[in-house]
Amino acid sequence: MPPGGGGPMKDCEYSQISTHSSSPMESPHKKKKIAARRKWEVFPGRNKFFCNGRIMMARQTGVFYLTLILILVTSGLFFAFDCPYLAVKITPAIPVVGGILFFFVMGTLLRTSFSDPGVLPRATPDEAADLERQIDIANGTSSGGYCPPPRTKEVIINGQTVKLKYCFTCKIFRPPRASHCSLCDNCVERFDHHCPWVGNCVGKRNYRFFYMFILSLSFLTVFIFAFVITHVILRSQQTGFLNALKDSPASVLEAVVCFFSVWSIVGLSGFHTYLISSNQTTNEDIKGSWSNKRGKENYNPYSYGNIFTNCCVALCGPISPSLIDRRGYIQPDTPQPAAPSNGMAAYGATQSQSDMCDQDQCIQSTKFVLQAAATPLLQSEPSLTSDELHLPGKPGLGTPCASLTLGQPTPPSSMPNLTTEAGLTDILPLKEEHMGHQFLTPEEVPSPPRLLAGSPLAHSSTMHVLGLASQDSLHEDSVRGLVKLSSV
Repeated sequence: MPPGGGGPMKDCEYSQISTHSSSPMESPHKKKKIAARRKWEVFPGRNKFFCNGRIMMARQTGVFYLTLILILVTSGLFFAFDCPYLAVKITPAIPVVGGILFFFVMGTLLRTSFSDPGVLPRATPDEAADLERQIDIANGTSSGGYCPPPRTKEVIINGQTVKLKYCFTCKIFRPPRASHCSLCDNCVERFDHHCPWVGNCVGKRNYRFFYMFILSLSFLTVFIFAFVITHVILRSQQTGFLNALKDSPASVLEAVVCFFSVWSIVGLSGFHTYLISSNQTTNEDIKGSWSNKRGKENYNPYSYGNIFTNCCVALCGPISPSLIDRRGYIQPDTPQPAAPSNGMAAYGATQSQSDMCDQDQCIQSTKFVLQAAATPLLQSEPSLTSDELHLPGKPGLGTPCASLTLGQPTPPSSMPNLTTEAGLTDILPLKEEHMGHQFLTPEEVPSPPRLLAGSPLAHSSTMHVLGLASQDSLHEDSVRGLVKLSSV
């Protein structure tokens, strides 16, 4: 439209821009069908699982296999070369008792090695954030900066102050007697120690089986060693010592293995018998956390004061269920809707989020230009000169519009801010003496859909003071802005 000529635009129709197309500008969250997975498949600790999560072991299992080989080989040689002779010469009860001890040792070993020792589940991201928020509130720190949580809390147990340490790996305050295993990378409840001979941690849920394993293994080792020596002595009485060794070379190997292992096994059994009677763990005993004397300041708050009661609690008490539910199914995450765009490019976020935010701005800016251009702002045309239309900071009609930067579309510089009443009164002052021009009231001005207060259009700090007759220029610049945005 030439300056000062033509009438107001009527019957202008613009096609609505669809924001729900399958273009790359759309970022809907579609629920993907994912096969159900069990929790052990994504377990964060350094553990190995077998039989669909039924068996749980540490990652370092080489020494465990050595333990199996020593027990199986020694017991197998004893049953193959010594038991037949002893059953005939002494009593058939010897292989029976040996078999009972062997199966009991193997059962307790596998039960200790394949079970959950009492692993504590790690905090979810929401739980960890909530815990840190509670700590910040308790410490009176501001939520603006990150403040690492304190490492300890204090609780009272049977009159004794016990410190609860914060685990920065699991993001939890460990309960009393719990500790973090550096080999398995898990917090274990009532942590005793990590035993490479059984290939697992020893904790609350498998300690009794570990104790019964070393105790029964002590009896089996002493049993085999004693009857191997008996076998050699009986044969040496008949054929001589050297001939007895030649007739039963396996007995020599059994005697050597049992002799060097019996001392450590029996000593370990005695040590853990002492720990059970005083209701302590290996971790607490090594650190010297508690004293067995009740009158001292650092007395053991977990002891019942009675050896028999302590042994019954450790060996006959109920076994707590596993807290990690390793065979349970992972619940599918419900997709979260994308946060509504506020018109600002989120450069601090990831690059993909920034691109989607820019595209959303482009859609909103284009729709706003279309609606603003389709609205007739003047009912009668002004007759103005080109000098009157050329304002500072605004290109004239003959000059091309400023190019828009890709990724950050903005409305034309001459477009007024239509979101506030103050801006409308500054740009479009309604006065009766202005040559009969009729303007739209703030309620009649079309507003772009989903235009937020934080958008660039609502936060424009600089506004061009337009004359009353510059509305035709506004319409023309709006059309030019539409062309530019369409090319983007």
